Formats: sequence, C-alpha cells, structure tokens
Amino acid sequence: MASTHAPVCQIFSFQDCKTSPDPLFELPAQCLGSSSAPVVIDNGSFQTRAGWAAPGPGCDSPRLLFRSVAARSRGAARSETQIGNDIPNLEPLRWLLKSQFDRNVVVNFEIQELILDYVFTHLGVDSEGSVQHPIVLTEAPCNPLHCRQMMSELLFECYQVPYVSYGVDGLYSFYHNTDRSLQSSHTGVILSSGYHCSHILPVINGKLDAVNCKRVNVAGGQAASYLQRLLQLKYPGHLAAITLSRMEELLHEHSYTAVDYHEELEKWRSPEFYEREVHRIQLPFSGKVPGGCVSVEERQERRAQQLRRLQEINARRREEKLQQDQERLDRLMAVQELLEDGLLDQFHKSLVELNMDSAEELQSYINKLQLAVEQSRQKLLQDGAEGKTEVSELEQPMDEGDGVGLMDPDFSEDTLPEKPANVAQPAFNMAEYHQLFVGTERLRCPEILFQPSLTGEEQMGLMETLQYILARYSLEQQEALVSNVFLTGGNMQYPGMKARVERELLAMRPFQSQFKVSMASRPAVDSWYGARDWAVEHPAAGGAEGWISRQDYEEKGGEYLSEHCASNVFIPMKIAKPVRPTEPAVTAQASAGNAAAAAAAAAAVPAALTPPSAVAADVAMVTS
Repeated sequence: MASTHAPVCQIFSFQDCKTSPDPLFELPAQCLGSSSAPVVIDNGSFQTRAGWAAPGPGCDSPRLLFRSVAARSRGAARSETQIGNDIPNLEPLRWLLKSQFDRNVVVNFEIQELILDYVFTHLGVDSEGSVQHPIVLTEAPCNPLHCRQMMSELLFECYQVPYVSYGVDGLYSFYHNTDRSLQSSHTGVILSSGYHCSHILPVINGKLDAVNCKRVNVAGGQAASYLQRLLQLKYPGHLAAITLSRMEELLHEHSYTAVDYHEELEKWRSPEFYEREVHRIQLPFSGKVPGGCVSVEERQERRAQQLRRLQEINARRREEKLQQDQERLDRLMAVQELLEDGLLDQFHKSLVELNMDSAEELQSYINKLQLAVEQSRQKLLQDGAEGKTEVSELEQPMDEGDGVGLMDPDFSEDTLPEKPANVAQPAFNMAEYHQLFVGTERLRCPEILFQPSLTGEEQMGLMETLQYILARYSLEQQEALVSNVFLTGGNMQYPGMKARVERELLAMRPFQSQFKVSMASRPAVDSWYGARDWAVEHPAAGGAEGWISRQDYEEKGGEYLSEHCASNVFIPMKIAKPVRPTEPAVTAQASAGNAAAAAAAAAAVPAALTPPSAVAADVAMVTS
C-alpha cells in the first residue's frame, strides 16, 4: 500500500537478476532404504518447486525453484534444451520459450517430460530404467481426465514410479495453514491466484466442492502484460527497455492493491501526493550526449572544421567544373579548325551535332567558354595564393554542412554570430529522460483481478465470482464459508490485498454478518510445504488413502484418482455402451401364418431374456 511518510523523490533501478544453473544434489541419506522418501513436485505454471518429503536437514524446504519454461530451437536435440535456471536471461530467448501449460492445465507433455528429467537429475535421482520414489504432484482444480491420464501414463510408463498422488495446490496451502486435528471439519473458501488464472475453491467439511469451483482467467501474467502495454504507450522511446521480465519485477516490488480504487485514484490527482508516491525507475544510459552542452572552444573548433570541409568541397567542384569547360572548349575549337582548313561538309555536320546554326553562333559560344575558363583559373590561383574562403553557388544541393549562410561567396568565419557565454541555456537532463515514472500503474495493474474489464476481458472479477458462488449455498453454509476465507498464491502477495478482500466482503455480506479473511504465511510456496506435510503424514508404504499404485493404474485406468483431503473429487459417470446381442438376428421370408406364429412366440419370451440395449459402464471423470 502507498506509504504516508516517504521521501520526496524515490528513485529505483531494475535489479535484472540473472539466474545461475542449479547444482546437482546428492541423494540424502534419509531418502534411501526400503521405504523410499517421496519426491514432492509443485508443478506451478510460473515456477516449479521440487524437494523431498522426509525428516531431517536438507528436506524441510524445496531444493529446486525454477521457472516452468524450456528453450529449444526447432530441430535441436533434447540435450540442447535449456530448462528453468539454465536460462540466465529470458528476454533474448523469449521467442523460443515453451511451457507445458495452457492456462493452468498441462497439455504439452513433451516439455513436461523434459522438466521431470531436470527435476530428477538435479535431485540426485537415477531415472534410468525407473524412479523408485513415490511422486506427489500438484494439478489444476477440476483437472480434465485426459490430462490426468496422460500425466499418469508418463509417470507410470516412462519413469516406472511405484506410487503417484495428485493434489490441488490451493488445497495443499490450505492444509498447511490449518489445524490438523480439525482438518476433517474445516469449511471455508480458498481464493487462489497464480500466474495464468485465479480460482475460487469452496471447501465443505474438509472436502472440495468441485461442482461450485470457478475459474477467473485473470492473474499475474495478465497484470504483467497490462503493465507492459501501459508503460510502452507512455514511453514510446524506451520500448526495448520495457521488457516482460522487468514488468514482473515492477509488479512484485512496486505495486499494491488499493482498498478503495476510485478514492485512491483521486489521491493521485494531488501533485504533492504524486511527487511523494511516484516511483522513478532509472534505466541504464550513457553519459555522453550527442549535441549537448559544449564549451566555447569546442564550438569554435567545430566551426573551423566545418569551414575547412566547405572549402575542400567547393574547391573540388570548381576544379571539376573547370575541367568540363576546358574539354568542351577544346571540342569547339576542333570544330572551328575544320572551317579554317576548308572542310565544309565535316564542319556543317559537326554544327548539326552541336545543335548550332552558323559559324557566328559557334564563335560566340567559344568566346563565352574562354572567358569562363579564364575566370575560374584566376579564382583558383587567387584562393591558393591568399587562402581566402570563397564559396560559389553550387549547381546541386549540398548534403554536408548545416547552414545556408555558409554558402554565401562573401561569407567569412568572423561573421558567424557568437552566443554570449553568460546566457542561460536549457540543460537536457539525460538521467531524467531515462526514467520511468510509475504512478497510478502501481495500483491499476493489480486492480484487474477485481475489474477484468480494465483490460477488455468480459468476465466477472474475483469478488463478483465469489458472490455468485455464495449465492448457490444456504444461509448457514454461507456463514460457514465466509468465516474462513483463505488467500493463497503468488498473485495474492500485493500489499493491501487482505484489506481489499475484507472491504469487498463487507460490502456484499448482510448487515452485521461475521466473516474472517486470512492470508497464507508464504503464499507462493505454501502449496509445496502442504504437499510435503501430507506426504510425511500419509506414507505410501502404509497403504494410506490418496496414493495411486501401479496396480490401480493398470486396473482402473490413467484417469483414476484416489481422493484425499487436498485432492480433486473423483466422480464416476455413467456412459451408455452398446453390447452385442448373444444371438445374431435371422431374417427370412415367411408366409403370413408363419409370421403370426413367430410374433406369438416372441411375445411369450420373458422380458428378462431380452438383451438390454445398453449396459452402464463406470468411467471416471471430474466435474468442472
């Protein structure tokens, strides 16, 4: 939130942090043995976090944190692919970056396989042949069955893992920040906002109510793109410096959520408030200013260089003109010699070629050329002797030089006006020119979470969607849900977010109704810690619920999900599946009497023997 006591001028600079490659860790000792420790992977759309679910040092925090992107050019080998922190700077390779996600759902399993290889290699797990560790993996709320089936197929068929458990990141964070003894009776609503989208997850008695889950397609990625568009329109001269990575840094370090958006915008109208709260972001620049303030001696030296350059140009052009005139004069003199020698036919033919009518016209033109050649030679000799600058009017426009007065033949260096040194010249502040003034953008970009219409999105905001979901419950359930509103996700870390949600709830709830809003202790990484806590308390070897074994995968299919307190809901769906009849139908032509007998016999057959048209088959699905 905007500070009340801040310096008058706040100047910041971009950190432009470059990542360093992750080390190859050794397998911890506590992760060895007959019951292997699970590998916990928070498969986030912005960042992937991976570590071990085991007690002891080195396993109480994620060992790997890297961006969920891969950079590989077309036709490159797998070994040439750069993953996560192997890419020191994302901007030069922005056009090559690929993610396994579409919105928040994994669809590109080739990239997902590369990221899993990266995780297992850097955690010290030998992935050749098989991975002998259970896997705890996060997935999207109401994950499509096909995506889970492809993920299970990748883990069980490619890596030969013994167990897999799927859970929702927001529910894991909720699990980590609540009392374990009261976990089964917890009721509340989770507001989770990440990089690609935001979710509202109602939890009834410790279980996710998947039917009423909703998704809002606005989150941190859209806010960063919106901020980039705003600043590029504001500073068209710095388009290359306003990169997406820097906009993400601005969001994380300089943005805040306004408790009352319109009231906060009114404050920014005040010049004093603006000067106090605007953040000036200094861009890198060079101190040398072309055409900037120079001394009197430097200006005089530049004038002298310009005059010398003009002298050389005019002398060179005068010599060329003299040479052309001399060549033409020699040609005309040769024609006149034909007349003197009595060669009249050749003389008249040459006159026609010269477009002349008589010998008198030829003589007049020769006299003019002789006078022009003589004058040019005298000027060249005079300039060479006296060194005087005489600039004649050129036949073609001159590209070099920047002054019409310099083309005057009588122009001299002494006639150039000299500005007095004591006149105050407006100084160009190069540092201020390379500053980005981030004012109302600090609150306008996070506001799209509540008002997606600011970016042209035709959908409800986060709190409007929450109000729509609450209206689907009874009054008692509404009271229970709003009594435990939980905020989690990396996009919920803006200062003032909790106060804004409380104000919105106060406006939408009935008079004197009670509600409570709580924030995750570490909104960005609590999902990994919650998954680790769950894996430690529910070991796969003990037969705890929530784990999918390889036998379950082979018998029930890849879309199968073993439910637990932080997972999606597994709902079977009846699908009509045709079954072939036991006896093939026989068609024959019969008489009318035979047809009647056949009809009577068919009527006598018990209904129980008639094969049903369809048999119900249980196929797993998750409602969305």
